[in-house]
Amino acid sequence: MDVLGLFDNDYDADGFRTCSVTGLSIHRSAENMTKLFGLTAVIAVLVGGIFAFTVAMTRWELVGFLQPADFYTHLTLHAWNLLIFWMVFMEVAILYVGGPMILGRRLPFPILAKVGWVGMVIGAVVVNLSVYFSAPGDHAPLLTAYAPLQSSPWFYAAVVLFIVATVVAALPFFLALWFERRENPGKSLPLIAFGAFVTSIIAVEALVGGLITFGAALLWRIDVLATLDAAWYRQMYWTIGHGTQQINLAAMVTVWYFLTHVVGGAEVVSEKVSRTAFVLYLFFINLGAAHHLLSDPALTAGWRIFNASYAFYGAAFASMIHAFAVPAGLEAGRRKRGKGGGLLGWLTSAPWRNPVFSATIFSIVLFGFVGGITGVVMGQLQINMTWHNTLATVGHFHGTVALGTTITFMGLVYFVVRTMFQRQLSFPRLASAQPYLYAGGMGVATVMLLYVGLLFGVPRRTAEVVRNIPGTDFSLAGASPLLAIFGVFALLAITAGAIFLIVAVASLLVGDRVTSPADNADLVPDGGSAEGGKPVHAYEMRGTFLICLVFLAVFVASYVVNWYILSRLWPVGL
Repeated sequence: MDVLGLFDNDYDADGFRTCSVTGLSIHRSAENMTKLFGLTAVIAVLVGGIFAFTVAMTRWELVGFLQPADFYTHLTLHAWNLLIFWMVFMEVAILYVGGPMILGRRLPFPILAKVGWVGMVIGAVVVNLSVYFSAPGDHAPLLTAYAPLQSSPWFYAAVVLFIVATVVAALPFFLALWFERRENPGKSLPLIAFGAFVTSIIAVEALVGGLITFGAALLWRIDVLATLDAAWYRQMYWTIGHGTQQINLAAMVTVWYFLTHVVGGAEVVSEKVSRTAFVLYLFFINLGAAHHLLSDPALTAGWRIFNASYAFYGAAFASMIHAFAVPAGLEAGRRKRGKGGGLLGWLTSAPWRNPVFSATIFSIVLFGFVGGITGVVMGQLQINMTWHNTLATVGHFHGTVALGTTITFMGLVYFVVRTMFQRQLSFPRLASAQPYLYAGGMGVATVMLLYVGLLFGVPRRTAEVVRNIPGTDFSLAGASPLLAIFGVFALLAITAGAIFLIVAVASLLVGDRVTSPADNADLVPDGGSAEGGKPVHAYEMRGTFLICLVFLAVFVASYVVNWYILSRLWPVGL
């Protein structure tokens, strides 16, 4: 038994227990490793959040917290901890939930999970140290550690270790699925397990590409390879550079289906349609990485147009299927439970005080309207010229990673604290308010990044932009008010992130123990039982249809605005 009791629940003689919320039969091996990876992910949020503060307060040039020489190092540490370490540790935990827990199995060979965790932690620590203590001749690598700029060999070695360890940590998930299929050959995987499986395949693609890329860079950095072709490196890098974000997307959507069902009472409108959307991700999602290379002279225009336009439409179509299926399932499920009065009563009557539910819904809405739309729009070859290397690009991936995946994972952490660690949330009012504060603060900050990038062309990765840029004869001072708004709301988002950490840690250390199913009654869908009701398709989904129409209108408006901005780049005639 551990000292704090964080890994100790009431299991039977075989090591299983039944979750009072989900009804799942959970084995100790899967639950404990899920807890361990989740806790490590939360630590990465703390580290990344510290550097989020320093970066944001430098971008807000009225404060000007960092000197330009230090800005890039802090930006690198912010990116690695919040875009990679926070996400990947959580995603391995999600694999253990989507595999062994959903299937009611032991975690096969838990020693592999432990070895993987140790390797991932060592890799993450060394990446942070090698960046922070970079030698004078080394380059702070950010995520795009482009050759021929050289970074510390310890950096490349640590990244390779982290990638290999992640693959090792994922092996028990694959083994659990293999054992399940061998023992139940004619049985389909549940949708959550299927989503986790698709996520794992996308992850393998990204990780293998990353291993090739960073492995070659390590050999080059220690002089085993005499040269490293920069164009090859750029193209290979984005197999992991953008592929990791596609892991985030697939994992996030999987969690959406899980949490809206468990907490909100959602049902799956059509498993075949949702599964088809996941399959489309397999074939098309990683091709969207080409939008990072649309200004690369080493690639042909035909290759860029095909990958970033026609091929990427398959992934965009899949996302639109999920964008309808998830809220439609929520609407149908709540109407089935008698909670669907009026056009949007199914939504307004939902448990909005529950941070698990509110975080999930905020992530669905904000990812779709901000991250999703901007990703498809900026991925067009012509429009990309107005986005490339501006803060609008930073706004886009904050719309996906911060407004989408991070809020989703925050809700999942709250759920895990309640159901796996068996602790009540400390400071319940703060916990209820936290998703609202984070979504509001990060939402406004993200929109400001989009504005200053598109309207003023403010560049990314530079510490000072409002003052005259050296070597030019123009000023970006007009962006100053918008960057001030960004700074204020970034502070609000960082504060909300700190509240998340305080609530999560305090709940684990001093939170009241969950002693009976009644303690988690608020996590169970409200309203009557859906058992024995009419089929899902018999219920109206006009509220979801209205939301989708609004989404489509915003999508069209975004295209129109961006083509107008593009038309103003080079005025023709007098």
